[in-house]
Amino acid sequence: MTTCTDAALSPADFDFLSKLVLDRSAIVLEASKAYLLESRLNPVARQHDFASIAELADALRKPNCRKLEEAVVDAMTTNETSFYRDIHPFDLLRKQLLPDLIEKRSKERRLTIWSNACSSGQEVYSIAMMIREHFPQLNDWDIRLRATDLSSEILERAEKGIFNQTEVNRGLPMQLLMKYFHREGVHWRINDDIRAMVKFDSVNLIERWPATLMSVDVVFLRNVLIYFTPDTKRQILAKVRQRIRDDGCLFLGGSENTMNLTDEFERTQVERTVYYRPI
Repeated sequence: MTTCTDAALSPADFDFLSKLVLDRSAIVLEASKAYLLESRLNPVARQHDFASIAELADALRKPNCRKLEEAVVDAMTTNETSFYRDIHPFDLLRKQLLPDLIEKRSKERRLTIWSNACSSGQEVYSIAMMIREHFPQLNDWDIRLRATDLSSEILERAEKGIFNQTEVNRGLPMQLLMKYFHREGVHWRINDDIRAMVKFDSVNLIERWPATLMSVDVVFLRNVLIYFTPDTKRQILAKVRQRIRDDGCLFLGGSENTMNLTDEFERTQVERTVYYRPI
């Protein structure tokens, strides 16, 4: 196997690679993020037997390299997550929003919750455990937990539901670990009944969204918009509004908001938690 050298990117290769990532994912990489491109793509170059990122870039300039493009875009997506990350949205969902929605949906007996940019699955599995733990009345409802991400590689891992010790130590209470996980060697696998509650799909936010993402009650779109231009943010929020129900709720990341992007959502704050209601 060829040894990949961690040589610095040339300006031409950075421009080419950052444009490729932008075109395929709408993720904006400024020149100041060249170090990020290098650190993320050196492993990709090694994996595909290129001697450098420059060789990787040359291969990507040739036609019919869709799989290689996907590997590059996968590498540039951020997969930072944890169980019950920033606990306040989960607390609000459990104490107020889900009880309200359960009352409103009592006749149709169906709820759809979408976790976008789900990464390795901790967010959506946290929601699944919360439903199983606190809402036994939903056991015979049609509960649709949708989890999507751009990266097919991370989705494959999320669907397996296997986590290392460091991952389960981040935000997961011990009682839930013992109740909803079992050991497999040095790892922990979430129980099959929780995994069965979630459907994982690959979704690129700037491309067509699947029909399964319609009439959604709750949308988690946290720490996603920060990577896009204002125009792309507007397009994504407009598509969310088309799919979220009129009495649904949208969660964004702590540093994100809809200001100057859309007038179709109303900012709502309950104690320390901010969420957005469709207008």
